[in-house]
Amino acid sequence: MTFSVHGLAVARGIAIGRAVLVASSRVDVAHYFVEPSQVEGEIERVRQGRNAVVEELQRLQTDMPADAPHELTALLDVHLMLLQDEALTGGVKHWITERLYNAEWALTTQLEVIARQFDEMEDEYLRERKADLEQVVERILRHMKGVASPVAPPASSPRRKTQQDLLLDDTVDVPLVLVAHDLSPADMLQFKQSVFAGFVTDVGGKTSHTAIVARSMDIPAVVGARAASQLVRQDDWVIIDGDAGVVIVDPSPIILAEYGFRQRQVELERERLARLRHTPAVTLDGHKIELLANIEQPGDAAAAVRAGAVGVGLFRSEFLFMGKTGNLPGEDEQYRAYCEAIDGMQGLPVTIRTIDVGADKPLDNKAHKDNYLNPALGLRAIRWSLADPAMFRTQLRAVLRAAAHGKVNLLFPMLAHTHEIQQTLAQVDLARAELDARGEPYGPVQLGAMIEVPAAALMVRTFLKYFDFLSIGTNDLIQYTLAIDRADEAVAHLYDPLHPAVLRLVGDVIAEGERQGKSVCVCGETAGDVTMTRLLLGLGLRSFSMHPAQILAIKQEVLRADTRKLAPWAQQVIGGEEPAALLVS
Repeated sequence: MTFSVHGLAVARGIAIGRAVLVASSRVDVAHYFVEPSQVEGEIERVRQGRNAVVEELQRLQTDMPADAPHELTALLDVHLMLLQDEALTGGVKHWITERLYNAEWALTTQLEVIARQFDEMEDEYLRERKADLEQVVERILRHMKGVASPVAPPASSPRRKTQQDLLLDDTVDVPLVLVAHDLSPADMLQFKQSVFAGFVTDVGGKTSHTAIVARSMDIPAVVGARAASQLVRQDDWVIIDGDAGVVIVDPSPIILAEYGFRQRQVELERERLARLRHTPAVTLDGHKIELLANIEQPGDAAAAVRAGAVGVGLFRSEFLFMGKTGNLPGEDEQYRAYCEAIDGMQGLPVTIRTIDVGADKPLDNKAHKDNYLNPALGLRAIRWSLADPAMFRTQLRAVLRAAAHGKVNLLFPMLAHTHEIQQTLAQVDLARAELDARGEPYGPVQLGAMIEVPAAALMVRTFLKYFDFLSIGTNDLIQYTLAIDRADEAVAHLYDPLHPAVLRLVGDVIAEGERQGKSVCVCGETAGDVTMTRLLLGLGLRSFSMHPAQILAIKQEVLRADTRKLAPWAQQVIGGEEPAALLVS
């Protein structure tokens, strides 16, 4: 019987194949108390399990094929950092020593403690690192129990059904799609050696590691499909619609034929888009449009260049701070990372956003989450940086030094007050003075502000007095304008990029930037949404920053656009009560 499962569309395209079901690999854990004389032995068991996982992941990194996505390397690094995180290891030792929990019980108890902290995080990307922590603990438990981690046999292996996976005897040439509760980066690396055409997972979001890797591999994927791994059976025919976020199970011949046709159309469209890689992004009426890439790690720069990006519009520097406890990355470590990104962009500009964490996601594990009633409105982003000037200037010095090696822009998140602007610029001046005192060379940087708080959008004229450029972070701007917590499923349906208030704020910021002759970029999800491109062009936007995989589709919209015709239409859209209805006209 045909049925569908709905999730989040995170990697576009259509995949059709037989289901290979990887069941949840959670390990059953015994709960018992140990004698005081057994404490050291239990701690040693955990230590040996952790060391075994470290060696396993390091081997995977060493044996990684040359064509493996850069995202996999970074995500494996995250797992290695989590394995050595004092919040995990120190907590486990506490439960064993103070409560006399057995090793497995202590490990899962500490996992729950840290997982609750992840759940409280406002930032979606960092919140979804909870899955990485769960997978790290799961691998330790498997080694402690003597159970091998799940792996995928090579594509050339005989196909047979096993408890862990299914390889089909009678469908040697039929594509396979992977259905799982969740997948770790290590699993993704191993599965890449096989023949999977798409992925479906029960959990995850648009910035989960599965989504990131699926996009980098250009493989259709649907995540957050809830009970998919329970509803889909081994060997079922499955269609993954990565555009709509739908998984169709046991499709009828008519549906199968229809999606087969759509799949061929998608493949032809991708081939057509690939021809645009070296085509300048210029509208029909001659406006040159800047298409930039969002990156989360230095290694992403190469993929951005391959996608045709003309620079990096947003380097989320907080990725460098993830998994750090006690000692945050020092100036030299950050400097090397920024230089790597600059070198990877081959002379193209790189915009580095200062760290956007804090309050609900304390890096030193000292702040208690219960102190904050609403983390989204707490001590985060630039507020967090200004509260720790020494840490802030360490990052500023690293960026300024890296600017000596290429064109660098410096971007500050979540500014809302004039005094915050003045304090931020004063810190930049102090960082320059400190480098001068050390005789350290540094380069010039353009300074920019994120417009992601309604107050900032309404104060845009003031902001432009102080900054060289602005970048609109639509994700947060929508959240704060509409008072919608993006992490709350109960109100997620009210999160609306086409709300008239949001569009008018965006339009006003773009218009004021144009009047003052300063660049305005949009770097949120809206920038990579092809249904929004014409509207943003009509509002006067000339700079978009998005995931590299979205650049060619946006470029095609740009090449087809005539801003002279779009401008009056865009004003009509943002002036209406129901912009969504006018958008499709």
